[in-house]
Parts: sequence; structure tokens; C-alpha cells
Amino acid sequence: MDIRSNADTAGGSIAGSEAPTTATPTGRDGGREGSNKPKLQLPASCEPPQPGQPPAKQLVWIVFGGTGHMGRSLVKSILSHSDLVTTVGRVFETTPAQIATLNSDSCLGTLCDVRDHASVSKVIEKTLDRFGRIDCIANCSGYGVIGACEDQDDYEVRNQFETNFMGTLHILQASLPYFRQQNGGRYLIFSSTSGALGVPGLGPYCATKYAVEGLIEAMLYEVDSFGIKATLVEPGLVRRDEPAEITNSLPTWGHFLIKPASEAYSHATSPALHAKRMVQWLGDRQPTSAVKCAELVWQLGHCSYPPLRLLLGSYAIESIRDRLRSVTEELEDWKHLNFPVAPSEGEEGGKMGDGDDGEGGGEEEGNIVVEGTSPE
Repeated sequence: MDIRSNADTAGGSIAGSEAPTTATPTGRDGGREGSNKPKLQLPASCEPPQPGQPPAKQLVWIVFGGTGHMGRSLVKSILSHSDLVTTVGRVFETTPAQIATLNSDSCLGTLCDVRDHASVSKVIEKTLDRFGRIDCIANCSGYGVIGACEDQDDYEVRNQFETNFMGTLHILQASLPYFRQQNGGRYLIFSSTSGALGVPGLGPYCATKYAVEGLIEAMLYEVDSFGIKATLVEPGLVRRDEPAEITNSLPTWGHFLIKPASEAYSHATSPALHAKRMVQWLGDRQPTSAVKCAELVWQLGHCSYPPLRLLLGSYAIESIRDRLRSVTEELEDWKHLNFPVAPSEGEEGGKMGDGDDGEGGGEEEGNIVVEGTSPE
């Protein structure tokens, strides 16, 4: 889904540094006339909330990973629109006293380890006890190791799968019974461009995101009749641009561990160091705004027809588009192995037989596929 054209017509872009809800008033900056640009908006085809109008319904959200980079921006956006939210911090990163400071009439702060199914279930129960219902669940939690595939040990690989894939599965399994009973609900699962691309230096992390994407696609077929919807959010190179980020204790690259490279992968131009070079070179210059991404994700929770995937940022769109183009070209180059070449008129060989309707045929010339068998 390419949102750039929509962003251009809306007079904004998620690459901007200003929050989408702000507009320059008349006379600001030395009396210059303000542009009063409208907010960045999802396409009208998905029926998002209309600018300047309250949404039709106040939603109750759960945001797993609510103390991380993207999660904090999303929680702030939810609260700014008068929705209700449970923000979930990580047990080994946030203390109970710290998470308790977030509590208010519209916000419940709690801790959770998504790797533990019982811990996730408690979050569901606490939210229902506090707000009485759940409408939308966003999973912003995640963990990755930056390093060559060969250099990552079993613990590091398993921890990424336990957090990214099993954590997502635990959230689904703990909440689906309630959503089925309610006959409705929505998941906004933060994936990544790494769920569509193989990024050198992020091999196991990419594998977890590929797994999450397959899980969500399969689940959607299973729960469609229950009125449950889900969207995979795929942001690319998102920077921290909240006003209070100066006090953020998280590193620039968020919940990623940069693992020292072994000798074989340590030279400056090694492809395995691509991810490390990227995060160190970018610093805080990532082109995509977390604040504006959060605004679009909030709209996604309220829209009537959410997409399966929402790509955020020009890097995400361009890199995934290039990947899909490469796959399409490769399919075209090799399709002759599975589809027979049409025989020339009058040619005796390579035909299925005069008067034959094509059933029960055998192997054809120029085609390695034997009828009645799988090409795989």
C-alpha cells in the first residue's frame, strides 16, 4: 500500500518532523501566514475518521511494548484522541513504580513478558476489569540481534523467536476467545520491512518477522467469520521525535543488541555488517517520523476497511517494491520449466494427442512437470 500519493495530496508526509495534529497559526514566525495544512490521512477507501470530527466510537486499546520507541508515540496519540488504553511495559526494563506513573482515568499501566503466555493473559484480564471491553490490540514489542547468522548463538536466536513470534502468538491466543465472543476485534501487529526482505546482519530477526507475517495471514482466514480484522504495520527507518525523547534511556537503535563480529565477518566492507553500519550511520536521522506513524496507526484502529499491510515511509515502500519486482522477474525467467511451450501449428511432437481432452495425459516435451503430480 503506497501512502505517498495520499500524503502529498494531504499536504504532509510522514518524513516530516512535526506532529500531524499541529498547524502553523497565522502570524507565527515573524508574521508569516501559516499554511494550516491538514493532517496526514489514510486513503478514503478504508473510511478512516474524518479530520476535525470525533470518531464514531471511543475504543479501548492494549499496546504491548508501550514503553518502547513506537509504542510510546502510539499511546500518546491514542490518549490525545480521547480513547482508552492499557500500555504494557517490559518486566525487565520498567519497574512497577515507573509504570504506575502512567495510570490515569484513561490509561492503565502494567508490565508483561510476552514470552510468557500467563503474563499476557493477565494483561487481558486487567484491561477487561478496568475498562470492561477491548476493541484493538497493538503489538509494538520486539527484540533483535545485529550480527552475522553464523555468529549468533542458540540463546540469541531463540530469544528473538520467543519475543517476536511466540510473543505475538501468545497475544493472539490469549485474546481471540474474547474477540470471538464479542464478534469483533482488531489486531495491529508491528512487523518490519525485515518481514519482506532479507537484511544482511539481521538474519534470525528477519526470520521471526517472516514467521509473524505468515501467522497473521493464516489467522485472518480462520477468524474472518468472527468479524476480527488484522493489519501488519511495516515501518521503515523510524526515528524518535517525541518532544521528551531527550530523557529516553533506550539506545538509538531501540531493542537491538549489536553483537561483535567474528574475524571472518569483521572487515569494514563485510555484508554481514550492513545492519550495524546502517544504524550507526543513521543515528537520529531516520527519515520516518514516529509521531506521524502513530497518528496513522490510530486512524487504522478506527477505519472500516483496514488493509492487510500498511507500509510507512518511503524506504519501506521502495525497498519492498524492489523486492517484489525482483521476485516477479525471477518467476518470469524460470516459468518455462513449469509451463509447456505452445507447439507450432502442424507439429506432431509435444501434443497431448488428437481428440484428447487433456485428461490422463503423461509427460510433455519441453515441460518437466508430469500431469497429476505436484511441481514442487
